[in-house]
This record gives sequence, structure tokens and C-alpha cells, in this order.
Amino acid sequence: MINKPRGTEDILPSDSPIWRKIEQAAHEVCRLHGFKEIRTPVFEDTSLFQRGVGDTTDVVQKEMYTFEDKGGRSITLRPEGTASLARSFIENSFYANPQPTKLYYLISCYRYEKPQSGRLREFHQFGIECFGGTSDATDAEVITLAMSFFERLGVKNLKLNLNSIGCPVCKKAYNEKLKAYFEDYKDQLCETCKTRLEKNPMRIIDCKSEVCSKIAEKAPKMIDNLCDDCKEHFEKTTAYLDALGIEYEINPDIVRGLDYYTRTVFEITSDALGAQSTVCGGGRYNGLIEELGGKPTEGIGFAVGLERLIMIMKAQGLCNDNDSATDIFVASIGDKADIFAQKLVYDLRKLHIAAERDLCGRSVKAQMKFANKLNSKYSIVLGDDEIDNNSAKLKNMDTGESFDVELTAEKLAEIIK
Repeated sequence: MINKPRGTEDILPSDSPIWRKIEQAAHEVCRLHGFKEIRTPVFEDTSLFQRGVGDTTDVVQKEMYTFEDKGGRSITLRPEGTASLARSFIENSFYANPQPTKLYYLISCYRYEKPQSGRLREFHQFGIECFGGTSDATDAEVITLAMSFFERLGVKNLKLNLNSIGCPVCKKAYNEKLKAYFEDYKDQLCETCKTRLEKNPMRIIDCKSEVCSKIAEKAPKMIDNLCDDCKEHFEKTTAYLDALGIEYEINPDIVRGLDYYTRTVFEITSDALGAQSTVCGGGRYNGLIEELGGKPTEGIGFAVGLERLIMIMKAQGLCNDNDSATDIFVASIGDKADIFAQKLVYDLRKLHIAAERDLCGRSVKAQMKFANKLNSKYSIVLGDDEIDNNSAKLKNMDTGESFDVELTAEKLAEIIK
């Protein structure tokens, strides 16, 4: 027997309705905010993620699925969505259009890490990216979209956490302070963080090691070391959120796990997930497009982990919608009725009615049991008499009530609708 690879999951028919519900909510909330869908390749040139995500991150150092193709090129399955959209923005000359460019995606991503609840090696994201939005209001616009998405799904008890990690100007001075602080603990840091200490000390704050995390608790905070421009940007962003009535907490420990972030960063967390509490994360990345070879262009976005979102929705009882229920089950007795039933369900489906019939040669009693298992709203039993009289009894499977109906697809569809 061949099993699915470790860290992957089949999305079974029982879970498909909630996936569709989430995807439909994403499409609709993005339409209302003027974002357009984009679909990028599942694999990219490895250098895209090395340059965009950052070679000091865990994603690049430990987690990427990288291989050499038959042409000798280094290829990587996408570990996240932003770098691919930034590459597409440059390659397809979106920068030549009136700005901002507002894009969204629904994708699968791949990271080689230890599988655990809500964290798989193949996982799915809904994300948005806004390129070229220079106003401080862009930050509030993106955060508002995220909160509206969760509200549309009915998700409760979420917390918005904000921070600013500055720009290259104030980051440079801040990194010197961090380096000086962590130097005193160098011998206690994990091997990865010893490398980060030289290349990017801010990454140490995001380390998952208990020892490194404990040391980082008393490290200087970026939000206390912002330059005047970054401080003003953050104050305006929070002013917009205040005006919109969106509640938030300022969390100086948020740095996000990817190197391209600047200024505003945010996470949306849920108390339904325990330790793995973050369901949405994002922020600004004003230097990413330039890093990838494009002209200087500001950007901001977020990504929602769909597996984690579904865990929250199940915990909050939001996955009970059964939009795959059958509208009507057509049972038949005899060859004549069998052919009639086939034609009837065919005509009903053309009228947008979910109709089913027996395909396994069951008895009438077994057919009705099967109709129950399909959660059919109505059922009808056809025999020679019903066909000759062009009339049959339509049964409401919830109430048990039956009444005579004309045996045409149009009349049945009218009643069912």
C-alpha cells in the first residue's frame, strides 16, 4: 500500500465545503477591496527565495524543497507567496500601470519542517499584496481587509498585534545595539543564532529555541529605536485603525520570519490554537522589489494559513454548513422506471437541482436508506404506474410529508427551489 507523503493531507469530500466557503469569502472580500487574483508557478528559480526571503531565515537555511532539474538549474517549490508575486510584478511590468497594484492569491506552499497540528509540509495560504501604495493609509487598508475576511467567515476572539521594525536607516543602528547585547550571551546561543549574530541579529528575536527566546526577552526593542519617519508612519497607521474602530495591541516582539519586512508588521492570533496561535501574518516590505531587480516600489501584504483557519472554525462550530446535500433522490422500480429516472435526473441537473439516483441495483428499501445517507431534502419513487399517470409522490425527507406532483423536471424544480 502506498501512503501519502509525511506532512501532507488529503482534503476529503467531508471537508471540501469549508474550503469552498473560505475561498469564496476570499474572492468576495478581495473584490470589494479592488484586489485581483493572480496565479504563479508552484516552483521558481531558487535564487528568488534566497534574495527575497533572506538567506539568514529558517525558511531558506532549513526548510526549502530545492532540487536540480534536468537542465542543471536549481529549482525550489515555493515556501511562501510574496516573493513570487514580486517577481511577477517586475517581469510582467505591472509597475507601468497606474498604482497601486492590488493582487491576491490562493496557493499551496511547501516547507520541510516537522509536521504538527496546523503546520504541514504542504500547506495552503490566502494572501494579498499591494505594490506601489505609498500612503500610510495602505497599511490600514490591508489590515482592514484581513479583519473583514475573518468577520465574513464569522470567526470570533481574534487579536490583532502590531509592531514596527523600522527601515534600513534605523535598523542599522538598532542592529548594532542588538549585536552588542547578544555578544554577552554568545556562548549560550544556538549554532544558527551565532551565525545570525554576525549577519542579521534581529533574526535571533524570532528563534524558536527556548534558550535564545529567553535571552531575547530583555533585548532592546525596535519600536523604541525608530527614526522619526518610521515613528510618524506607525503613528499614522494606528490613527487610521483607531478611526475605523479596529482594536489592536502593540507587541514589540513581532519581527516576522522573513527578511524582506520593513516598518509595519502584524499578526492576527486566536486563543483556539494554543501555542500555534498565529493564523495571519504580514507587513511592509519596501525594499523587496528593488532587491529583486525592479525599481524602488513600496509593498505590503499578508498571508493566512488555511489549515490553521479551519482548525479555528471547527473549534468555533463554523464548519457545519452542508452545501453538498442532495436536493432530490429519484428511486426507481423496473427497467422502464430506470430509464425514466436517468432522464429525469439529467433534466433536473440542467435546472441547477442536485439530483441523484441509484447506480448499484439496490432494492427500493435500500435506495431510500441511501437517500438518507446523502442527506437528500426530497425523494420520489418511480414505477410503471407513476410514469403512465405522469404523477408521483414527492416526500420531504425532514418532515416525512408527501404530496402528489406532476412528473416533470420543471415542476419538481419549481417546488424544490
